[in-house]
Amino acid sequence: MSENNPVNTPFPRLKLTVTQVFGECYHGYKIGDEILLEDFTHAPKHFCLGLAHALFPVIYALSFGAKFGFRDNQRSLLVTCPDGGKLEFKAEILDKNGNLDVIPRDPNHKGPNPKKMVIEVVKAKGKCSFGYKVGDKWETQGLKCIPGFCGAAFHTAFPALFALNFGAKFFFMKDPDSIDTVTCPDGGNIIFKVTRVEENK
Repeated sequence: MSENNPVNTPFPRLKLTVTQVFGECYHGYKIGDEILLEDFTHAPKHFCLGLAHALFPVIYALSFGAKFGFRDNQRSLLVTCPDGGKLEFKAEILDKNGNLDVIPRDPNHKGPNPKKMVIEVVKAKGKCSFGYKVGDKWETQGLKCIPGFCGAAFHTAFPALFALNFGAKFFFMKDPDSIDTVTCPDGGNIIFKVTRVEENK
């Protein structure tokens, strides 16, 4: 989509800027190159899917208001190419006028402040090879993996965990500190709710 034909979306546009180049990129990106995304669900044509995989939790979090207090602009984050670290990108949010959303570094930031979060099964259909059922719950702190938890399910839940850990709010949910549409990729048999139970301090 071009600027003259924007997508119909409630989510903000994003800008990626190449900040470092450490090897040869198949896409030929150079320092200073900029890539615009109409929102976190609409990547440009021929966008690198390896980058999209690593980038998605970041742009998802930023789109729902996450802040990274250690950054000069809390509404930005650096992401490294997963293919040998060939490139580094800076992800930023654009407002409705196309200007950068900027919140200066938090002077009171004192390092990681991992949030307590809960993953809960809220719907179940068909067969789950892990035997998950409605009401099952798991707690985690920050971005820690849950021992023995289904890897495919954790992969699907990770963007929500990442976003909530950095203060995102899901404005369309009854409880904006949670999201209850995290769906198992194996036939959609299990749907999880991810909740931040410890608010940002």
